[in-house]
Amino acid sequence: MPERDYYEVLGVARDATPDAIKKAYRALARKFHPDVNPGDKTAESKFKEVQQAYDVLSDADKKAKYDRFGDAAFEGMAAAGPRAGASNFTFHFGGEPGQGQGYDNIDFSQFFGHMGGAGGAGAGVDEDDEGHGGGIFEDLLGRMRSGRPGRTRPGRSTEAPLSIPFLTAVRGGETTIELQRGGGKTETLVVKIPPGVETGSKLRLKGRGEPGARGAPAGDLTIVITVEPHPYFRREGRDLLVDVPITVGEAILGAKVDVPSPEGQKSLTIPAGTSSGQKLRLRGLGLPASGSKPAGDLFVVLKVVVPKGVDDESRKLIEEFSRRNPQTPRAGLW
Repeated sequence: MPERDYYEVLGVARDATPDAIKKAYRALARKFHPDVNPGDKTAESKFKEVQQAYDVLSDADKKAKYDRFGDAAFEGMAAAGPRAGASNFTFHFGGEPGQGQGYDNIDFSQFFGHMGGAGGAGAGVDEDDEGHGGGIFEDLLGRMRSGRPGRTRPGRSTEAPLSIPFLTAVRGGETTIELQRGGGKTETLVVKIPPGVETGSKLRLKGRGEPGARGAPAGDLTIVITVEPHPYFRREGRDLLVDVPITVGEAILGAKVDVPSPEGQKSLTIPAGTSSGQKLRLRGLGLPASGSKPAGDLFVVLKVVVPKGVDDESRKLIEEFSRRNPQTPRAGLW
């Protein structure tokens, strides 16, 4: 053991209080710790020297013997061995015990503060550590436990809203979303929309959230979908519906009319005697098939449009038509 004045090593007076000794030790241990000074042999040596000095001066019995006899008080024994009652923490760096950087069997119990709870459960740092709390000590402990030079932490996962057109939700496709990143930067991402998404659907983009610390993977980005309404299509399950107006004559006599569909205009035959509200089906023109789910259908809902006013001659013809074609459409209503 180097013949150094332990009070001089810690930079404290011989009548320093235990708290002053502890505070001086922690400051020096933080300064010369190998994780803070990787590969620095001088710092490594100073760290061991500080550890040895504190091991003696923090133990009342050892300190009394040292004050009286100096180094001679510890002849035949290692002054820096574990103190009576200290936690038996042994740390190995870089390989099997006895190999690596030579920090085996260093007592870190004081460096990391008192162990809380019965039986040594939990760990913490004394509150008098100059306002640092458990920060650097817990971080260093985490590093040594993980075997890595720094603690890695995956990036935070985030959510972002995205509004898409109705037909994009039905048929699928691609759209873009703009994200505000750190430093005021804007990032534009291309998002692939699968067919059949609804308002409230969530799409996860792996690794597109916030970046991780110290090379850790980035978090994920979850996109929450809102489907914009369409001027005439609406959705029920996997089917689509569209209202199509027809005239009185088309309803009575039948006709061929063009109707809209997600695939463009389609020709539809309206049978004679069609009532308002009747639905005609165009098969396979709803949501496209997906996996085990079949394609939906498009239902054309016919709406008979009556003229708001007629001339006298037309009125007479309608009255004649009613006499010739009597109806009881409200029969059974009560």
